[in-house]
Amino acid sequence: MSLQERNNVMTFKGNPMTLVGPELKIGQPAPDFTVLANDLSPVNLNNTKGKTRVLVAVPSLDTPVCDTEVRRFNQEAAKLSNTEVWAISMDLPFAQKRWCGAAGIDTVKTLSDHKEAAFAQAYGILIKELRLTARAVFVVDANNTLVYQEIVSEMTAEPNYEAALKAASQQPVGV
Repeated sequence: MSLQERNNVMTFKGNPMTLVGPELKIGQPAPDFTVLANDLSPVNLNNTKGKTRVLVAVPSLDTPVCDTEVRRFNQEAAKLSNTEVWAISMDLPFAQKRWCGAAGIDTVKTLSDHKEAAFAQAYGILIKELRLTARAVFVVDANNTLVYQEIVSEMTAEPNYEAALKAASQQPVGV
């Protein structure tokens, strides 16, 4: 099965990139996926139903914009009730763990999509040319419905934090 490819969605330093995977729509069921935690254990979206999840897709934690973005979400995550914030990248789990320790990240969960790119492909944000995750934010409610999404049009720019956090804070608690 070949995956859908989309152009004219985002750029990297002004150069158009090809995204692999479907274009998602608000209100649709959030696609399930499995990624790896820092201890190599699998983390599955459907197994965390019952709370709001903010899925923060970043190309690599070892870049300045990603570093800034995850630190900001880490500060804001503590203010959200019944919500988990996941920073998902293609970085290896070992590198993510090392980065979190150095950066003092204690609220955001860093998760690795390096093995199968399951998250990036399911959410339509796998950059074909780079095999990296495009910068994007998705909010999935407690019932696993997609309630917010932003694919940042220029990979070196930050997302709209306020809009994502507003969408997450407006979700009812529980299923």
